[in-house]
Amino acid sequence: MGRLSRDKGARVEREVVNLHRKIDIQAERVPLSGGTHYQGNGEDVDIYLDGPDRAPLLTQVKAIKGHRGTKGITDSLGDADVLFLRFDAQPGQPAQAPLVVMPWQTWERLVKRGR
Repeated sequence: MGRLSRDKGARVEREVVNLHRKIDIQAERVPLSGGTHYQGNGEDVDIYLDGPDRAPLLTQVKAIKGHRGTKGITDSLGDADVLFLRFDAQPGQPAQAPLVVMPWQTWERLVKRGR
C-alpha cells in the first residue's frame, strides 16, 4: 500500500472515531489498522457500544474514490434507512447472512436509542 492510500485510510478511520466520540460512544483506531493484529484484532476501528469494559464492535473502514463500485448500493438504498444485501451462494458454499448498509444518521439514531 502506498503512503497516500495509507494516509487516506488513517484519516477516514480517525473521522469514524471522531463521529462516534461526538455522540459519546468510545471508539479507537486499532494500531496500524489492524495490520499487527493488536490484541488479536485485525480490524480498523473498535467501537465500545456497551462501555469500555465490554467487548468492542470490531469494524472495517473503507474509503472508496467517488461512487465507483458503490453506485448500485447507494442507488438501492435510496431514501430508505437500511439496505440488506444478500449475495447468491457460491457453488459448494453455504449462503451467507445479508450485509447491512445504513447511512450515518440511521446508525447514530440506533446507537443513541440503545443508550
